[in-house]
Amino acid sequence: MATGETLHSQFVPRSRKVRILATLGPASNTPDMIRKLAEAGADAFRINMSHGNHEDHRKVVEIIRSLERELERPTTILADLQGPKLRVGRFAGAGAILEKGQTFVFDRSEEPGTAQRVSLPHREIFSAVEEGTRLLIDDGKLVHRVMSATADRIETVVEVGGRISNNKGLNVPDVVLPLAALTDKDRADLAFALDQHVDWIAISFVQRPEDVAEARRLIAGRAALLAKIEKPAAIERLEGILELADAVMVARGDLGVELPPEQVPAFQKRIVETARRMGRPVVVATQMLESMIDSPSPTRAEVSDVATAVYDGADAVMLSAESASGKYPCEAVSMMNRIATSVESDPTHAARVHFTETLPDPTTADAIAQAANTMVGTVDAAAIVCFTLSGSTARRLSRERPAVPLLVLTPSPKTARRLGILWGAHAVRTKDVANFEEMIAKAKRMALRHRVAKGGDRLVIIAGVPFGTPGSTNVIHIVRLVGDELDRYKGQKEAARATRH
Repeated sequence: MATGETLHSQFVPRSRKVRILATLGPASNTPDMIRKLAEAGADAFRINMSHGNHEDHRKVVEIIRSLERELERPTTILADLQGPKLRVGRFAGAGAILEKGQTFVFDRSEEPGTAQRVSLPHREIFSAVEEGTRLLIDDGKLVHRVMSATADRIETVVEVGGRISNNKGLNVPDVVLPLAALTDKDRADLAFALDQHVDWIAISFVQRPEDVAEARRLIAGRAALLAKIEKPAAIERLEGILELADAVMVARGDLGVELPPEQVPAFQKRIVETARRMGRPVVVATQMLESMIDSPSPTRAEVSDVATAVYDGADAVMLSAESASGKYPCEAVSMMNRIATSVESDPTHAARVHFTETLPDPTTADAIAQAANTMVGTVDAAAIVCFTLSGSTARRLSRERPAVPLLVLTPSPKTARRLGILWGAHAVRTKDVANFEEMIAKAKRMALRHRVAKGGDRLVIIAGVPFGTPGSTNVIHIVRLVGDELDRYKGQKEAARATRH
């Protein structure tokens, strides 16, 4: 047996292929709750940098890493940066009632607001808006239409009235604002998250590819980069953003504010399809089981919503307040797990997932990934075993959405953790192989150990020669597990157990 391997791992790959990303917060950031969430089905954990402080977040990272060592299961941590927050100023009396049809002014004055005006402390907005631009207040509850704008005054007409109060959020969906996606707070949070060795960084307020490029430069390869698509401007330049990002998130909360609600489903499908076609993992997020913040069971519409994302082939589905601050975090994860498992057992699921055509790029690695997926059906293989250093081969294989488990063997803990939001991938950290014979032996042994195959099954193995060289995928091989190999493995397992005791 190779050095660094054990035979007592608690890691058993999940049969479910779509991944579950659970947000941690006051309801779920203790060691006991994080363990329960993992046991209920969470594959990855999101730390929302909008809330809490660095010391709180550091403790959560330590808890997750400790649990990872205990369970011997690579566990993914995503740090989600807040991004710019646009807000109106404060009011005399804390707020005012605005009537439909009245005139209302946003200006640069620091005087308390009234029913006729309020301060807007974001000078970039004044230069960007023009006649006809919409301003949405308090998640779109109030709607203003710009009539005229100067460098220090925006005059609007109220189209949807209501109460406006101190520091309510502001959205400007109709223009690209001259604002960077990263604020000073984000840069400090980013530096902290990288020092904690998180696996993914999610950036908010992405409007253009340049926003992603700036974040990628600052990250400098120390984590993978996920771009949140939450603004209409980002959808218009989606392919350019995906070229620079490692993954993408359909952030439906803000999209639902800045777009008419009836347009969000179509844009969700467009984002998922484009990401899959370009070989980027895609996460569907926000309000998936919203009623479970206060209820132990979801609505039927929410169940259907999660199921739709699974049928569309999303890599991961995410829980926000449901797991971070709700009353039933474990139940929400368990419910999402049950929904996804049920959908994937539907005989029509595979055909629906492949509605999106994912043509291979003209590379050896893509050709081999496509061939491996075809071979699985031709020889009735039980699993694909992939040796990778960087994870790129696993991403290419996952893009094919194979019908069998994808067991990814890597010597890199960083790579193993980053694959936690990748559809169907079961990453295992293990010592690298040195030659072809060792590759075959390890693939068989690990397939048995992690229960993705049994005696008599075939495996499709993918690797690169020379071994240990990133980007060298050029080998595909089919092997069969025979009965005596299974017996030998069981014997090794019993011997190792006896040695420990």
